Amino acid sequence: MKTINLLLIASIILASCTGTYQTKKNNLKEKNMNIDSTKQYGFNRDFLKKHTTIIELRNANSAIALAPSWQARVMTSTAEGDSGYSFGWINRNLIGTGKLVPHINPFGGEERLWLGPEGGQFSIFFSKGKSFIYDNWQTPAFLDTTPFQLISSTDSSALFGNDISTENYSGTSFKFRIEREVTILSDKEISKQTSIDVKGLKCVAYRSDNKLINQDNFAWKRETGLLSIWMLGMFNPSPAIIIVIPVKPGEDKIIGPKVNDTYFGKISDDRLKVSGEHIFFKADGKSRGKIGIPPLRATGVMGSYDSENKILTLLICRLPEGKKDYVNSSWQIQENPFSGDALNSYNDGPLEDGSQMGPFYELETSSPAAELKPGESLSHIQYTLHLKGEVQDLDKVARKVLGVSLEEITRAF
Repeated sequence: MKTINLLLIASIILASCTGTYQTKKNNLKEKNMNIDSTKQYGFNRDFLKKHTTIIELRNANSAIALAPSWQARVMTSTAEGDSGYSFGWINRNLIGTGKLVPHINPFGGEERLWLGPEGGQFSIFFSKGKSFIYDNWQTPAFLDTTPFQLISSTDSSALFGNDISTENYSGTSFKFRIEREVTILSDKEISKQTSIDVKGLKCVAYRSDNKLINQDNFAWKRETGLLSIWMLGMFNPSPAIIIVIPVKPGEDKIIGPKVNDTYFGKISDDRLKVSGEHIFFKADGKSRGKIGIPPLRATGVMGSYDSENKILTLLICRLPEGKKDYVNSSWQIQENPFSGDALNSYNDGPLEDGSQMGPFYELETSSPAAELKPGESLSHIQYTLHLKGEVQDLDKVARKVLGVSLEEITRAF
């Protein structure tokens, strides 16, 4: 009888253990099935390789994917190897067709080089005499579909260049060269070049040095129009992401407003907030809006925080002190064509007809207007960092670089 009872108990225990094991196995299987491969770096890199040449720069588990055919833009990056989060927004729908479209080919990419101004009497996106409407707007091929030439590369850096001729809205012709060098940074180099300590965090960081060289035999002057370097980064949006931009204190009438939100119509208070010397802006990809920071307000630092995935993104650029002349890209003939913003951020959203390019959000920086003599050059350097880790470690970086805590960011709205 005792033997029978023992066998019965053993059978129950075995069945229980088998059930627990099977439950754990099913949970693990379900968890693996829920992983979205389109958010993984390796998946996106391999997708891109099917459609264009990709140059990959690596440092330990961090990596970035560059596309020479698309102006050597950084398409995406990772801090955790191939299975890690893919930080850049990629327009897989457009790229997958293999076709080009009118006006602009928005391939995506978390750091791309453009030139300004976009609108106004010195625009390089509108032909002379054309009205400033979307049907007449055209991204120049050298910023859209013309490849950049690879000059040299190592495992950690790549240098690209291109010789260009163009004409602005007023009929001024320009000949210039663009050179762009992208370098992925080690933890030691991050600390040395940005003073940010990433110890204990998973991080990918890179530096881009973007140079504009006057190849004309005449000096570029304000009266006939100037160019500027314009860097745009496209990232994946989420209701959990809030953009943060610190600004310098001062009187509006002397150094300008803290934020300009008139690009596509005024932005509502539930999406844009000014608190002390910080600007908070929702990056959910659900409402189209753009903001700008005037040059005397700009600190050269901006970022975003994804509270769901615990990702802190930082963008740091070297803005020359006291420079006020930045090209104005508004779509109209302008009273002051050099009253533009130094920093911008854009949140994508549906157009009036319901169509949408993204969704994505952008962090943008610009150089001052390039008043260059023949042979002179202007460089615009910026650093992009993506940090993942524990909230308390990310918070230390946010407080140091952005001057605000993660709690303040997440509770901004």
